[in-house]
Amino acid sequence: MASFYSNENIPLSLVEALRRLGHDVLTSFEAGQANQGIADEGVLQFAAGQGRIVLTYNRRHFKRLHRQTRGGHGGIVSCSPEPDTLGQALRLDELLRRLPGLTGRHLSFYLRPHQLE
Repeated sequence: MASFYSNENIPLSLVEALRRLGHDVLTSFEAGQANQGIADEGVLQFAAGQGRIVLTYNRRHFKRLHRQTRGGHGGIVSCSPEPDTLGQALRLDELLRRLPGLTGRHLSFYLRPHQLE
């Protein structure tokens, strides 16, 4: 199972669905990092320091950070907002079970086919 650090923009319903599937998800609220205006670089550093994959809706900035760090992080999953968060969690869980790991990788997980960098 994956260990995630969810960015502030991830809904609690997605976090809870991933937890029910056995994933370890730490929210920015639980980490005491919410509503502080922490830059994306800081979010990525915090997650890497905790050995966690960043889970975010902020694709553009985290894609740029992935390239800037040359994969020097614990992994990034960028999702699109979906009303069916349970379905989204199930699809993400299925995909993660097939991948060897996300350390140093960026996974764009959207309604269209995913892209792994």
